[in-house]
Amino acid sequence: MDPRFEQFTHERKYLTNVSPRTIEWYRASLKWLGNPAPDESALKDFVMRMRSAGLKASSCNCRIRAVNAYLRWAGLSIKVPRMKEEQRILPTFSVEDIQKITRWKPKGDFYGTRLHVFILMLIDTGCRSSEGLALRWPDVDFDNLLLKLHGKGAKDRLVPFSFELRRHLWRWKQLNRWDLVFPSRQGQWLGRRDQLRDVKRLCKRLGIVAPARTIHAFRHTFAVNYLRRGGSVFHLQKVLGHSSLEMTRRYANLVTEDLQAVHERVSLLAAR
Repeated sequence: MDPRFEQFTHERKYLTNVSPRTIEWYRASLKWLGNPAPDESALKDFVMRMRSAGLKASSCNCRIRAVNAYLRWAGLSIKVPRMKEEQRILPTFSVEDIQKITRWKPKGDFYGTRLHVFILMLIDTGCRSSEGLALRWPDVDFDNLLLKLHGKGAKDRLVPFSFELRRHLWRWKQLNRWDLVFPSRQGQWLGRRDQLRDVKRLCKRLGIVAPARTIHAFRHTFAVNYLRRGGSVFHLQKVLGHSSLEMTRRYANLVTEDLQAVHERVSLLAAR
C-alpha cells in the first residue's frame, strides 16, 4: 500500500481510535482507488472499475465514503459523488415468526438457552449482533433494566430492555459462569457465523422462512415495530446508535400493509 494510504490509516487508528474493522474497510476501499493523488478522471475510473467488477451501488457507496474521508484528510478539494441506490424494503420477520420464536422452549441446555436468550435480546433491544456478542455481565443493569452497549466507533450507549427479557437473562445467568453474556462453552468469544448458523437452523425447525441478512433482520424488525407502535424516530435513532437521523428514517418507509391501513382511514371514497 502507498505510504500516504498507510499514514492515513495509522492516524485513523491511533488519533481517532477507530476499530480494526474500520481500518480494514479503509484499506480495502483505498485498494480500489490505487492513486494517492487522484484527479477527477482517476475518481471516475475508480467508480467505473467497481461497477464493471459487478459491485452494487450500495457497495460502491460504502467504498466511496472511505475514499472521500481520505481525500479530505489529504487536503484535496475533490470528492466522489455517491451513487443513487435502489430503495428496497428492509427484510423483517413477521409477527407470526416472532411469536413462534418467543414461544419456543429450549430444553434448558447451554446451547439452546444461549441461542434463545440471544435472539430475544435482538428482538427486544434492536442491538447489532456484534454488540450483543460483546456484552458482558457488568454491562447488564438488572435493577434499572439497561444494557450498556459498545457500538461502532467506540461509542457506548445505554439501551432499555423489558421485564420479560430481564427474566430470561437472569435465568441464563445461572447457567453461564463466564464474564461474557453469550460465550462459547469454554467461555471464549462466540463467532457471528456460529450464531447465524444456529439461528437459521432454528428458523427451519420452527417453519420460518428466514429473511435475507437473517440476524440483522431482527434489528430491522425491532425498528419497524417500534415506529408502528408510536415510537419516535428521534428516540429510535438513540436506541439503534445511528450517527445520523437519515439512517433511521429508512424505517419510516413502512411496509405496504401499513400504508394500506392508513389509506383506508384517510380515503374520501372509503368514508362514504
